Amino acid sequence: MKSILVTGANGQLGSELQQLAPKQTDLNFTFLNRTDLDLSDSNAINNCFNDKHFDVIINCAAYTSVDKAETEPDLAHAINATAVETLAIIAKTQNISFIHISTDYVFAGQNYRPYQETDPTDPKGIYGASKLAGEQALLSINPAKSIIIRTAWVYSQFGNNFVKTMLRLGKDRSELGVIYDQVGSPTSAQDLATAIISIIKHPKLFSLNGTEIYHYSNEGVCSWYDFAKAIFNYSELNCIVKPIETKDYPTPAKRPHYSLLNKAKIKHDFDITIPYWQDSLKTCLNIIHG
Repeated sequence: MKSILVTGANGQLGSELQQLAPKQTDLNFTFLNRTDLDLSDSNAINNCFNDKHFDVIINCAAYTSVDKAETEPDLAHAINATAVETLAIIAKTQNISFIHISTDYVFAGQNYRPYQETDPTDPKGIYGASKLAGEQALLSINPAKSIIIRTAWVYSQFGNNFVKTMLRLGKDRSELGVIYDQVGSPTSAQDLATAIISIIKHPKLFSLNGTEIYHYSNEGVCSWYDFAKAIFNYSELNCIVKPIETKDYPTPAKRPHYSLLNKAKIKHDFDITIPYWQDSLKTCLNIIHG
């Protein structure tokens, strides 16, 4: 039986993995949240592995406050880069497989076709730069049997996310302006968690000689405007959605205008079928609405 450590246990992805864990009779999960393990403290990370052995680390933890990162660059870097470096060293030293979750924000967001894993990175804010630094540290240390999964527009029944924000605002307001000139594909954290479990059980992971990068989001494409419209339609909310441009909703950190990710590599290597974004949205809304 494989022993799995999950950091960021109370986040969206970590919470979805906790939902799936009891059904995995061949996997033994240990979940750690920020209270259990302070990822800004390298000593605490090292001490966590002093008397425990794991076969796989899944690093779901991250500093994800995109705008706040602009004023807290040191903390963002400590969690998104330095902690990843520490975990990567442990993974290599102890021969542990490492699955690290990264983001579309490592790209400039100005592409004309879905980003491939080999495309040049060029983050436009502190958050993206800190996540890229974590990727680079992991790739430099290069532990075997390890992967980076870049994802985008993550939502879930758990935590704070776009879907839950739209549901709250849609009940309180008669109309809402939502950005239409940023496009990508939403990612159901439940689908990503399911994919990660499939990856852990796939022999391909444990045959890797180093660290590989993969992309994962749901299939299809939409804007934030389209996403909001679908949320309201499926939830039967009468809030009117008006399309606005990015310039009409300024934020401290720049957002990628184009976040589509090419998923061909992860589908091929791990035999994964990825659901269409609207189907996964309906599933999540059914859970939220009970």
